Amino acid sequence: MAAVYWLIAFVVLLGIEAVTMALTTVWFAGGALVAFVLALFGINIQVQLALFVIVSFILLFFTRPFALKYVNRKTVKTNLESLIGKSARVTVTINNTEGKGAAVLNGQEWTARALEENRIYPVGTIVEVKEIRGVKLIVSMNQEES
Repeated sequence: MAAVYWLIAFVVLLGIEAVTMALTTVWFAGGALVAFVLALFGINIQVQLALFVIVSFILLFFTRPFALKYVNRKTVKTNLESLIGKSARVTVTINNTEGKGAAVLNGQEWTARALEENRIYPVGTIVEVKEIRGVKLIVSMNQEES
């Protein structure tokens, strides 16, 4: 009877994945498939559950980065992600030690901090956005300028 439950879990998990295409449940469907095969061979339920969890997490951790890179290539970046790599102009000297700095990016002024802790960027410097932490741009010297 356990094999039937694993088969149902497998089908439901694949169905959820087919509907959402979010790469979230397919890994657990793989674990359910392994548990289903074990159930067909009469392996006890504790081993089935253990291998379901182990296989699911192995698939999740080792194949998800690859799948995200090649399967969801056309995923639209969020507004924040699209700012990474853009150039900004420093409007208030960026000095991490003093906890100050601002830069204009796409017509909006942002609080800014230097990626390198000891770097100071004076007003007018063109910097490149490396990441965004909360509402702060984390910037470094623009590659074209260095």
